[in-house]
Amino acid sequence: MILVKSKFSIKDLENLSGIKSHTIRIWEKRYNLLEPNRTDTNIRTYDLDSLRKILNVSYLKNAGIKISTIASLTTEDIETQVRSLAVRNNKNDHAIQELKLSMMNFDQFMFQRVYDSVIKEIGFSGVFYDLFIPFLEELGFLWQSKTINIAHEHFISHLIKQKVLVNLERVQNQKIKENENLYILFLPENEVHDLGLLFLNYELLKKGCKTVYLGASMLLEALPYFKNKGISPIYITYITVQPTEKEAPSFLKKFNRKVAQKDDVELWLLGHLAQKIKTKDLSDNQRVFRGISELMNKIPQLVEA
Repeated sequence: MILVKSKFSIKDLENLSGIKSHTIRIWEKRYNLLEPNRTDTNIRTYDLDSLRKILNVSYLKNAGIKISTIASLTTEDIETQVRSLAVRNNKNDHAIQELKLSMMNFDQFMFQRVYDSVIKEIGFSGVFYDLFIPFLEELGFLWQSKTINIAHEHFISHLIKQKVLVNLERVQNQKIKENENLYILFLPENEVHDLGLLFLNYELLKKGCKTVYLGASMLLEALPYFKNKGISPIYITYITVQPTEKEAPSFLKKFNRKVAQKDDVELWLLGHLAQKIKTKDLSDNQRVFRGISELMNKIPQLVEA
């Protein structure tokens, strides 16, 4: 296995575990919890075993176990305690920690083990809402803090996308009601982050909705096709990178000018940047949702899940 990153700074450990660097230093001195290597200039560096240990320590600490008790355990005993707690309690926190390790190790087999252990209990929708979404939110922070690089992000995002596509295929032939709304799912021009939109397509299809998935970087000029065919669809988009916060008002106006033309065609918006859109910039036919679950609550149940 080729590891792109096998040495970590104390700041990396803080970002990945949520334990402050200052606290890690105290625990090293007081309990000999970790044994970092040091550079010629006396800067701490940590290996993957240290990362695994601090993630497990974080999990036990969040479960209410005192650090003095944790520090008295061997590394093997700490891992046993984590597995035991994960079985008895909510496994999602531990699963998120395991996803981090699979990402840092570029270990697709660990990813599969985590996925298999959780999906048996909560199904795919539960996996996405309770595991993937919290993990992806942390992933964004890890990317911004330069704890991970583009290789890590691409590796883990691709594995998550594979799972969405597999489950999406299972619901694509489900029966729908002919008089149900048509939902057109697209990403704006230069927007390529499609995980959220793919999962939304899965959720809509699972409910028996009619959807047309157009995917990434769609030109607004192509979208009036459906209206020109006598269809009045609901358009849904997911804004992560493009348009920027500054460009969003112009995008909304362009949608109404190029696509809606009248207020009878709705545009629903999701995503990180969509949350920054000001109410005054939204037309009556445009609505921002806080998340996929809020949007889905607006959709009637048409078929058995």
